Amino acid sequence: MSMDIDQPVALPSIHSRQTAATILCCNCGAPIDGTSSAGALCYDCVKLTIDVSEGIQREATLHTCKDCERWLQPPSQWVTAAPESRELLALCLRKLRGLNKVRIIDASFLWTEPHSKRIKVKITVQQEAFEGTILQQTFEVEYVVASQQCPDCAKSYTANTWRAVVQVRQKVPHKRTFLYLEQLVLKHGAHKDAINIKEVKDGLDFFFAQRNHAEKFVDFLTSVAPVRAKKSQELISTDIHTSSKSYKFTFSCELVPICKDDLVALPIKLAKSIGNIAPLSICYRVGTSMNVIDPSTLKTADIPAAIYWRDPFKSLADVQELSEFIVLDIEAVGHQNGRFFLAEATVAKASDLGVNDRTYFVRTHLGGVLHAGDSALGYHLTGTNFNNRHFEALELSNSYSSTIPDVVLVKKYYARKKKSRNRNWRLKRMGKDEGELLPKKADQDKLEADFEMFLRDVEEDPELRQTLAVYKANQRKAKGEMNGVEQDVMSMAETEDTEDEQVPRINMDELLEDFDELNVHDMG
Repeated sequence: MSMDIDQPVALPSIHSRQTAATILCCNCGAPIDGTSSAGALCYDCVKLTIDVSEGIQREATLHTCKDCERWLQPPSQWVTAAPESRELLALCLRKLRGLNKVRIIDASFLWTEPHSKRIKVKITVQQEAFEGTILQQTFEVEYVVASQQCPDCAKSYTANTWRAVVQVRQKVPHKRTFLYLEQLVLKHGAHKDAINIKEVKDGLDFFFAQRNHAEKFVDFLTSVAPVRAKKSQELISTDIHTSSKSYKFTFSCELVPICKDDLVALPIKLAKSIGNIAPLSICYRVGTSMNVIDPSTLKTADIPAAIYWRDPFKSLADVQELSEFIVLDIEAVGHQNGRFFLAEATVAKASDLGVNDRTYFVRTHLGGVLHAGDSALGYHLTGTNFNNRHFEALELSNSYSSTIPDVVLVKKYYARKKKSRNRNWRLKRMGKDEGELLPKKADQDKLEADFEMFLRDVEEDPELRQTLAVYKANQRKAKGEMNGVEQDVMSMAETEDTEDEQVPRINMDELLEDFDELNVHDMG
């Protein structure tokens, strides 16, 4: 009898699920992992019971100067920071005590009323509450904006605030050179460090709070104009204990007393050394050096400031002595030098027309712009007495006495209305302190005449315009000025269509937009 033996049956192995050791939160009784819990507290209780921002200020005070709008950075430094800028946010965070004990994750400004004198900052920080437990928290800090005058502004309201002064002088009877220099200073922003600009006789005074600012301004003047600079210093006070001394510095910058369109009589020795040019020449440009031209040969020469100050000389005649001549006939010779064309012309003095028939034969460098019937401005040398030793040397010289012409033409003359015409462009002006020299009515008229002459030079000379910043005129402001409403120190105007077409005009492509005066108006 056989017995059936059952085959072994494989039973599935049952593994019990392992559970982590759990404990109850000592605060709320919630089950938590006992191996990783910090202080037997759940995460919610940790956030409720532990404050990682403890010890950090919730209120602070910021000091700002109303005059210069700078902010005080303790202990005594004043910094420039725009509203809601990174610099101002960094300044706000530095003001908080205890912030160095935590890790800053984020910081941002909250909106407040602009006039509320309050600044709110939202700060997010992290800190390790227990071992292996990092807590992050966000809180707000309110800053009170208090006004405090900075030492520089406090010093500006007292006498003798400057530490260095640059005295710019030029002994000429007109202000055209200073008007040109003013435009260069405005274009390059060289006056930004000046605390005051005062207008004095024969020039301007620029006051600076620091010596290095004045030296930087002197370097700028040397780079744009032929000047001679001298430096002097005055002892203000001294401390015998520390041997420290306080000085005031004065820089004297004298401009070359020769301007554009002046007639000059060069010393014969100097004329031979700079290219054997004719001693009787016209100054057609003043930059870092003086550029002169012989109108009879178109030969040009460059006189650096260093060479000029070795043996200084004055102009033989300036633009106030120009006379008007009528071109009766002109014929080009064919020689050219840059924008100058040599020509032979027959001219007559405008005041002699109808009185006598006297004419003059001249060689001129204006052959490219003058035509028969045009008017030109020039110097009448016949019968004129000059108190100039260099011109007397020319008259006594066997080589140059016969080369002195009767008339020297300088530039073309454009007939304009007596009343200053309106222009579609303008030039910015610097705000200057007139000081004790309040201009009289005659002096004011002379200043306006000099400025009008300078504006005409800008219109007629393209090379001069390239060195200046010429802006488009604001039409509404131009109308306001015509009504007697002058809001700033700007010279403005609009071009009239009824003007003579021969008068030079500036193309709109050459004009710049003045973004300082752009206003945004709400539409609706």
